[in-house]
Amino acid sequence: MAKKLGPPIFLGMFTLLAILLLTGAGTDDKEILRQTFKFEATYYDSGHVEVSYLDKSGKTNLVVMEILGMDESFHKTFYDSEFIEIIPFPNVPKYGWVIHPVVLEIEHAELGHIQLKTEIHPLGDLVPPVIYGRS
Repeated sequence: MAKKLGPPIFLGMFTLLAILLLTGAGTDDKEILRQTFKFEATYYDSGHVEVSYLDKSGKTNLVVMEILGMDESFHKTFYDSEFIEIIPFPNVPKYGWVIHPVVLEIEHAELGHIQLKTEIHPLGDLVPPVIYGRS
């Protein structure tokens, strides 16, 4: 049986993009983003993921959230500076949560187009870092 190479290739490319965003120019810019946005994705043993988002400035116009790596990606749009979304996720992924990154595309009144990415983590585990990007 042939192995599916799509997910490993996708994850490799996504990791490379994340490294570029983390090591890119504009360190001061990233600090502004860290201070403005709070973003986390937590898995609960009851079989769901809770994604929380807060824009401390209150100037978010639009957020498009996507959870990647699923048979059919979860996709939802929000029009607020704060939300908590509960997504059913009955099984812990065989290859770990890293294969299901949560990505936000944000339109902000002052900061423009912002991208945030994080990994889902089980309740009680260390919170993974958020990767910040701007275009």
